[in-house]
Amino acid sequence: MLGDFVDTVKFCVEVILPLPLKGSFTYLLPDEFSDVAVGERVIVPFGNRKFYSGIIVNIIEREKVKTNFELKEVIAVLDNRQIVLEKQLELWKWMSSYYFATLGEVMNNALPAMFKITSETFISLHPEFSGEISSLSEAEVGLTNALMNNDKLSIKQAAEILNVKPANIYKYIRQLIGDCIVELQEEVKNPYRPVYRDYIQIAENFRSDEKMNEVFRSLEKRSFKQLKILLSYFKHAANYQDEYPEIPKKLILDDTDANHSTLNSLVEKGIIDINKHKISRLELVEATSKPENIILTDKQRQALIDIHKSFENHDITLLHGVTSSGKTEIYFKLIEETIAQGKQVLFLLPEIALTTQIVERTVKYFGEQVGVYHSKFNHNERVEIWNAVFDNNKNFSRGYNIVIGARSSIFLPFDNLGLIIIDEEHDYSYKQNDIAPRYNGRDSAIFLANLFNSKVVLGSATPSIESYYNALNGKYALVEISERYGGFLLPETTVIDMKRKADKNNISHFSNELIKEIKNVLENKKQILIYHNRRGFSLRLECEVCGWVPECIHCDVSLIYHKTFHQLRCHYCGYNKHVPSHCPNCHSDRIFMKGFGTELIEEELELLFPQAVIKRMDLDTTKRKNAFTKLITEFSSGEIDILVGTQMITKGLDFENVALVGIINADNMLYFPDFRSFERSFQQICQVSGRAGRKNERGKVFIQTFSPDHKAIKYAINNDYRGMYDNQTIERRQFNYPPFVRLIDVKLRHKDSNILDKAAEVFAEMLRKSLGKRVLGPEYHYIPRLNNQYIKSILVKIDRTSDFPVLKNEFRRIYETFSENPQFKSVRIIVDVDPY
Repeated sequence: MLGDFVDTVKFCVEVILPLPLKGSFTYLLPDEFSDVAVGERVIVPFGNRKFYSGIIVNIIEREKVKTNFELKEVIAVLDNRQIVLEKQLELWKWMSSYYFATLGEVMNNALPAMFKITSETFISLHPEFSGEISSLSEAEVGLTNALMNNDKLSIKQAAEILNVKPANIYKYIRQLIGDCIVELQEEVKNPYRPVYRDYIQIAENFRSDEKMNEVFRSLEKRSFKQLKILLSYFKHAANYQDEYPEIPKKLILDDTDANHSTLNSLVEKGIIDINKHKISRLELVEATSKPENIILTDKQRQALIDIHKSFENHDITLLHGVTSSGKTEIYFKLIEETIAQGKQVLFLLPEIALTTQIVERTVKYFGEQVGVYHSKFNHNERVEIWNAVFDNNKNFSRGYNIVIGARSSIFLPFDNLGLIIIDEEHDYSYKQNDIAPRYNGRDSAIFLANLFNSKVVLGSATPSIESYYNALNGKYALVEISERYGGFLLPETTVIDMKRKADKNNISHFSNELIKEIKNVLENKKQILIYHNRRGFSLRLECEVCGWVPECIHCDVSLIYHKTFHQLRCHYCGYNKHVPSHCPNCHSDRIFMKGFGTELIEEELELLFPQAVIKRMDLDTTKRKNAFTKLITEFSSGEIDILVGTQMITKGLDFENVALVGIINADNMLYFPDFRSFERSFQQICQVSGRAGRKNERGKVFIQTFSPDHKAIKYAINNDYRGMYDNQTIERRQFNYPPFVRLIDVKLRHKDSNILDKAAEVFAEMLRKSLGKRVLGPEYHYIPRLNNQYIKSILVKIDRTSDFPVLKNEFRRIYETFSENPQFKSVRIIVDVDPY
């Protein structure tokens, strides 16, 4: 029978599955699904038992498919339309190739979780089971009895019954399967659940004055509660154009205090109908102003003119404007022009932290045209945003012309993209480091723009050295704004030498100068930002007698004390433990805290300024969905006097009443073991300083440091970007770092350091034979062990004059050859192109 089916099949499809496997997979396409298109979702079998949803990437004639094995067939088509458009698939393929990721890894990252369906395994009684259980073990009897009372059990439910981990359940049921007592079955469920709302409408047979008058006369005598419902209906109907509109049921019930029983009585009498409609989870917000109401300064207007001119010869323009120079208003003018042409705009921000204020300002001018997309939305919301971008007024009677989002929003199904704005383009949050594909959202957005022939604006007060280099060398256009909006001065900066303070035995983390200025600002009813890029209370505990420091059992790092949880925590793997009362090494009770984080800074401020309202913004306080928005709202409205934060508070936030910014320990940034530490220190100091004195009054910045003469600090306080750029490009040219070379960082990981050492040496030697002196290492990572795995790094530097694609392909060949070596099969290799 199968042979007859295969002979009649005319087409096959190539499908990407959300798995870290190379390439796509070919399936037979039954004739009943012959109208499918590239980009649609299908359910296909994979392996012995599992089913997955995949994306069709190609449709080919059956006779052109040559295989040595029997092809399986597509089980079902999930959608009546494409989920992913052709240009999105082109982006996926480019990212897969450029960033050394499989197409499945790109798909897994790109699609909302609700679009990725995997079958779930269930256990049920075998049809031939006789009911005899006397020969079974205690665990087998317990599971069989449970199945006698249930049609089926999931793997998780079965594991709970036997009190074992789900991964261990199969060893308990293997014999039951062999004896035909139980069987396994796979079920595919679509996890996305649309929201439905009930609407009340007068039934068709009663839609006349005569009929309704009869109803009113009848209900006056019999049921005043039912009469109230009808009166409420007609009261709200007056706000609609239709004579008998659909009114939300909840609105009527809330208005009348009626219950569902009363309402159902009217339904049973045929007087009203209750209709269900699918609604959007997404909030509709109307614009309160118009873009034409934005008045640009002369500097802004000239910058906009220069951008228009640059678009004549360049697709990419770098807008370099000092902090508070009014780049956002220029963005809005460009957005207005783009949507007037009937095209879409993607407005990228480096992370969720920035979306709150930018969304409010954008919605003010563009209202319902604005969609927001980032990881804090739940899975169902992300599906609806995806659909709203795709459907363009079909699914939810709305379409997004403007999307604001973090790096993942580049994956949305745009079909007419005209402009991409990448704000804070220098920010390393655009780079995904934790999972494949390890892509840069900025660079990937530029490739996406190329697919649509759309324009790109990169905006920053402190551009990345690579982007500025591209601008100076003609690859990008360069437009600069050298003064703040309204001509307001940049903040006055004071550098405090903490070596002098340390000599005075002052135990406070605040200098006397900064304490005095905070007091002065509070008295003047102004606000303060305190920046310290270390969260937690204390960076470590240390025994004064023997020097013992508590370390993570999984990573080669010390544990950080968090007072809120009274725990020692690892910031890499999440391991935590209680704080010991005595040193486990020498049993001394002389355990003291060393170093400090934002939690300790917050507590110290509360002691110094008990009348002030002080809050903290870091990863610990913003984990909940709306926590960041709540803090920003409270600070903007003046409810918070002092906001203590990590780098979250440095990024483009606009507060009118901030008079003072304090940087508690600039040295944390300066001496990080990375070639970008100088650049990043400059950027962070400039960015957080730019939050001060943005309107009306000149702000102040106090920088506490043990290195007051460090060049990065001097360039930052003088806002001398070009000086910093020239200094760093000289060093980077000398030592072969970007922008003069491209980097490929290879990390090898294994739980056995001896196996890792051998694998790293073999791989490095293979690379050197082809790539020569471009290969550096292997060396142990600056944290040698994370999550019980040792890490070694190999760095490949490819100069700009070389043929990068050719050399990268040679690297790929060597990488694949090494990966096939059975001796090192257990070694995990992570390839990071253009590491940030």
